[in-house]
Amino acid sequence: MSLQKHEIKHIQDTIKRKLTKMELQIIAAEWSEHCSYKSSKKHLKMLPTTGRSVILEKGYDSGVLDVGDGYVVTVHIESHNHPSAVEPFGGAATGVGGVIRDILSAGTRPIAILDGLRFGDIENDMHARWLFKNAVSGIADYGNCLGIPTIGGEVEFDNCYKGYALVDVAAIGFGKKNMLIKNHASKGDLVVLIGGSTGRDGIGGSQFASDSLEGEDRSAVQIPDPFIEKLIIETILEARNEKCINAMKDLGGGGLSCAVSEIAESLEIGIELDVNNVHTRESGLLPDEIMISESQERMLIITSKQKLSKLRQICNKFRVTCSIIGHVKNDKMMHVKKAKKTLALLPAEFVARAPLLDRKKTKPKYLLQIKKENIVKKLWIIQK
Repeated sequence: MSLQKHEIKHIQDTIKRKLTKMELQIIAAEWSEHCSYKSSKKHLKMLPTTGRSVILEKGYDSGVLDVGDGYVVTVHIESHNHPSAVEPFGGAATGVGGVIRDILSAGTRPIAILDGLRFGDIENDMHARWLFKNAVSGIADYGNCLGIPTIGGEVEFDNCYKGYALVDVAAIGFGKKNMLIKNHASKGDLVVLIGGSTGRDGIGGSQFASDSLEGEDRSAVQIPDPFIEKLIIETILEARNEKCINAMKDLGGGGLSCAVSEIAESLEIGIELDVNNVHTRESGLLPDEIMISESQERMLIITSKQKLSKLRQICNKFRVTCSIIGHVKNDKMMHVKKAKKTLALLPAEFVARAPLLDRKKTKPKYLLQIKKENIVKKLWIIQK
């Protein structure tokens, strides 16, 4: 668990009681750098988020742009560096799967993939060559299985990336403006988990991705399955057409813990769920493992009771597993149960909003060296 001393104090001062094991696991996942951006959010907030063509809706994980004539383009980019440095094929592939689901969460069809890659010296470093070969293959393989082309990108090599890799993946989506999913929920709506089964792969992945890379924890790397993802895409788009989706969120870093707390916080609702109802791929999974597993190709949907049968019919049509795991309440709480036993009961806003950090900063020394080199170069030109 990766909670820091000041975070533990913040929990004690706010909640004023001893947290359960699951509550600590949920918060540790959501408050990781990977999920909360607690070091960078302060600076990211300085960037513009509005514009003439920008469409803002609650809970969107991708940018949405109005391109005219009733159409929109969605864009999302994120890194998958740690997983790709440990298991480059699976790490890069699941990076692609994640950005595609973020595009899908707005109700648009993903149509293209791009990537930005950085590796060490592949001419002289066999490990760098292995990372390069498998990360590129992972991106290509996942996109090819979905029929979504990688249309562009960039790659650079430098010794500063020795033993590591930067793998940024972007996805672009396209759709009609009037078909966008405008996230909303009402008391009594059902919370449904669709897609791949939950397993032990990726447990602690968001915390692993927030630490320095000193070991190879392959169990924290998720296992990709692009064929399920293709079925999910078609399931979601048909469910959207049939107006079966009130709200939706991809299960990425932190798994159910983050998806449930974030969608509840953004919509100002409460969600009560039962871990017994989550479809799993292996027996003996502990409740906290179910909540923080980052098994891929899963989507969280909020639907009305009236639309449940239609949603199930669509899932059955595409052979996508669908489980009712909870329901919406008005108390703004995240309530996790196992049958009648309460395992976690926390304010959704508290879980979803980690205390931000204001880290020390210094001017990079290499900038001074560049300045000196430029002065010398100018003097040389003048003398010449």
